[in-house]
Amino acid sequence: MKPLTNDFIMIDPKKIWSSTQLPTLPVVAVKLLDLIKDPETEIREIVAVIKTDPAIAAKILKATNSSFFGFKSEVTSIERAVPMLGTTMITSLAMSFALSDASMSQGPLAVHYQEYWKQSVVHGAVAELLGKQSRKGLEAEFFLVGLLMDLGRLAMLKTIPKEYLPVLDLARNDLRPLHEIEQEHLGVSHVDIGVQLMKNWQMPDALVAAVTSHHWTLENIQAQQNDSHFELVGGSALAAAIGDYFCTNRKGTALCQIREHSNALYGMTEDALQDFLEQASSRINTTGELFSVDMSEFGDPTELMAQANEQLSMLAMREHVAGTQAVAKNEAFEREKQELTSRNEELQKQVMHDPLTKVYNRNYFDQAIAREINLSGRTSMPVGLIFIDVDRFKKLNDTYGHQFGDEVLQRVAKLLGDDLRTTDILARFGGEEFVILVSQPTEKGLEKLAERIRAKIEAEKILYGEEVVPVTASFGVAFTISNRDPSGLCERLIAAADEAMYEAKQTGRNRVCLRCLLDEQERRLYRGINQSRFSRWLVSRGVFDIPTVSKALLGCKMESIHIGQLAIREGYLTPPDVEQVLSDQEVHGDRFGITSIRLELLTEEQVVYLLALQQETPQVVASALIKQNLLDQPTAQQLIQDYLSEAPHSNRSSDRTPELQLQ
Repeated sequence: MKPLTNDFIMIDPKKIWSSTQLPTLPVVAVKLLDLIKDPETEIREIVAVIKTDPAIAAKILKATNSSFFGFKSEVTSIERAVPMLGTTMITSLAMSFALSDASMSQGPLAVHYQEYWKQSVVHGAVAELLGKQSRKGLEAEFFLVGLLMDLGRLAMLKTIPKEYLPVLDLARNDLRPLHEIEQEHLGVSHVDIGVQLMKNWQMPDALVAAVTSHHWTLENIQAQQNDSHFELVGGSALAAAIGDYFCTNRKGTALCQIREHSNALYGMTEDALQDFLEQASSRINTTGELFSVDMSEFGDPTELMAQANEQLSMLAMREHVAGTQAVAKNEAFEREKQELTSRNEELQKQVMHDPLTKVYNRNYFDQAIAREINLSGRTSMPVGLIFIDVDRFKKLNDTYGHQFGDEVLQRVAKLLGDDLRTTDILARFGGEEFVILVSQPTEKGLEKLAERIRAKIEAEKILYGEEVVPVTASFGVAFTISNRDPSGLCERLIAAADEAMYEAKQTGRNRVCLRCLLDEQERRLYRGINQSRFSRWLVSRGVFDIPTVSKALLGCKMESIHIGQLAIREGYLTPPDVEQVLSDQEVHGDRFGITSIRLELLTEEQVVYLLALQQETPQVVASALIKQNLLDQPTAQQLIQDYLSEAPHSNRSSDRTPELQLQ
């Protein structure tokens, strides 16, 4: 762990432990924990303790009859429920309902409480499934470990919300684990707080050990093989990775960790892992029902896998964007660190939410879009902005009054937020204007999102007394990808979205208009790369459909190679050519592909082909399809031959032949 410096805003842990808002266990849970430590405890003692709290008793009885346990006959008494579920599961449920109640919150922090509890439910559901693959009878302990993994997040939300909220917002668009960002900016992580809280509650050592280690590396976990808690430790680490896969923006990096842990700890093949993730998706929904939580936002396993593999492909593209000199990289890192620290300090001083609609305010949006544009400059990820203006709002105010106008804005804000991902940012721009900052969209997907929200607003019935008042909005959509120097792009993106919105107003209102800030060459490159990947080529030729190819990509581990090295290997450039491109990049700041085209070293078609090849190696994809018995080797070789034969000719090697060796 790198040393902390005075540049970061540190939190004194005493502020957390002295807070009156610190989560506490209900009396029933405390007594149950004491009882299960004694192997001589009788069932009647457990029953007697549960009956002292009628509310928890009723919840446990209702849970016993839920689809989560799947008993065939109805259980009508606690006396019968306890022996059927076991004392550990009964204790787990009592604590779970306490944590669930503690996660219910209103106001600007509500979404963060909900995200915490949803991820805890995912952890619990997945850990319970893993428990069934371990020694018999451990399911209840695994389930409880999963629910307690992020206990520290709940404690920090309740005790230091002002300091913690900017860290959570920063983590939305960062591919590092949350506990690392917490440690960097607060000097303490939710793991530290959760473990200490469990020790204060005198939780069993096995549970404390599992929560302590759920973010450990595989090497550290395997070092504990002879420890009596090893099964819980390994299961908690895999459940934590799957929690990130379902619930965070780190889907690609989480998938890599899942593959590594599941194979090493549970011997899962790629097919077995796919089956397990499908089981996990179903169990997550069932567990959500147990706690009255809607888990449908996570999507189906095929969709999640496609998102994860897309992120891994984009991460591979990042490597050719960075500069080649170590000194320049270190300077950029220092500048980024200083910028992050400065932004964090500013967020501490400002109110971030609009008091009427409860969405983010203009100040927060201005910082968020600057952060997103800078991220795009470093990673070449696309950025989308949707500008929304409620139609004829002044007339609504004049006709029905300002109180009704406020209600309209609140309803519109809710409709705007319903279809967004947790990585997207909704803010009130001013008056009746809203903006949505969309992370990593496609141009077509951005326009579809705006149209879907527009239709929902139009269909919404807003009443003034018994009169239905029609409310519509006009949408301006803008799409861009930053180059290496993002200066002025924030202003241009906002202006483009604003102009598109005014076009929608002037052409009849209640419609969506789009502006793309990429020039025609960049637009062609961006579209071409997506369409030229081998997996998309297979779909376009009717060989496979999208779900089949997405499933196959689960088994693919693509090589990481700089586009310059790839161009040399494929015979398109020589080493002196690559040096010329890199030198020009230092002066003009353009991406490698654009620079190569401008220097007339590569054509657009060649750049598209190389970047598509960089994202997906045909031999790796074909090998995955063969392993799943979807292709035989001769057919796979012919498909690769056909794909590579369509590659643009090299100016330097006309007799280049594709390599057909399958991995």
